[in-house]
Amino acid sequence: MIYQTNIDNRKVLPDFDQTLIWSVILLLSLGLVMVYSASIATELGGGTNDHTTYFLVRHSIYLVIGLLVGFIAFQIPIRLWQKCSPYLFLFGVILLVLVLIPGIGREINGSKRWLSLLVINLQPSELMKLFVVIYAADYTVRKAAYLDSFRKGFFPMLIVILLVGALLLKEPDLGAFVIIISIVMAVLFLGGISLKLFLGLIGLLFISLLALIVFEPYRYDRMVGFMNPWTDPYGKGYQLSHSLMAFGRGEWFGVGLGGSVEKLLYLPEAHTDFLLAVIAEELGFLGVIIVIMLFGWLVTRAFLIGRQAFIQKHCFGALVAQGIGVWFGVQAFINMGVNMGILPTKGITLPLMSFGGSSIVTNCLALAILLRVDWDSRQLQKGYTT
Repeated sequence: MIYQTNIDNRKVLPDFDQTLIWSVILLLSLGLVMVYSASIATELGGGTNDHTTYFLVRHSIYLVIGLLVGFIAFQIPIRLWQKCSPYLFLFGVILLVLVLIPGIGREINGSKRWLSLLVINLQPSELMKLFVVIYAADYTVRKAAYLDSFRKGFFPMLIVILLVGALLLKEPDLGAFVIIISIVMAVLFLGGISLKLFLGLIGLLFISLLALIVFEPYRYDRMVGFMNPWTDPYGKGYQLSHSLMAFGRGEWFGVGLGGSVEKLLYLPEAHTDFLLAVIAEELGFLGVIIVIMLFGWLVTRAFLIGRQAFIQKHCFGALVAQGIGVWFGVQAFINMGVNMGILPTKGITLPLMSFGGSSIVTNCLALAILLRVDWDSRQLQKGYTT
């Protein structure tokens, strides 16, 4: 009877979370269409390109590279990712250091966040998000017995995260630092860190974040512009005011695909940081809700995959899956909040959708690892060993 039940499970249970795959396909496909729509005006009138498919072609190439990298990453066992986690983290730190070296790092719009690799620019902070997920999961598993202790459980992690934070703030890239801090705190919390210690650290981080905003003039100006963009619509509040106008024009069902006015060189970074505003204008409230639901489902599935891995006693894989869920959820929330005017303006892309090679490739790599965790759990449920 046990043998028969096992055979039935093998027949019924699929190898992958198919709804997760479809949600990712829909986000990638919609992102490709909207990047093309949002970038047409930039291609024609705002840059050095004289054809309308420049960003479409490059975004398509990034997608193909991301899918190929993801396919390769899926073949790698989760235990090997765990074994390599310290080296991946160290590699990420080295890349962040290289960005700051004159002549090596590339500066764009006053920020040094990129390494020039001839035909493309690599943004190390995107890779660092994934490396931090893997490293924090491995650290939490190794230090499980000491998570109630600040000195033995949290302090070593605090030192390395402060190092990463110092490098990111030197670029500067506060947005990436906030996401990385969120990932680390969430993974430690899910791994069983003391609730008292966790709440104390949350309070300390909140105070530190306020200090970073208040004592840095350009961040303070962004906060002032966020509080009331209409007091200076041509200065501090320019991006936010035009983003809100795009949302207003879209109403319920949008003005139609390709019909956005704000993308006509009024809204800066329409194909990257403010892609959601173009979606809101062209596809309306309905389009925005669909995007939110797709991200909500992706994050939910990531947590459920992590839960199943916990049941199968794969603690590292479980924390990696849920860490990826936190990463995508926090980054999507921040980007949407900025576009809607509920958070101060930050240069953070919408995962899987905004234009950007480093972001797209890293997102695909992370999702491949998430699917590998899911695949391993399903093989164990079927009675196979991985």
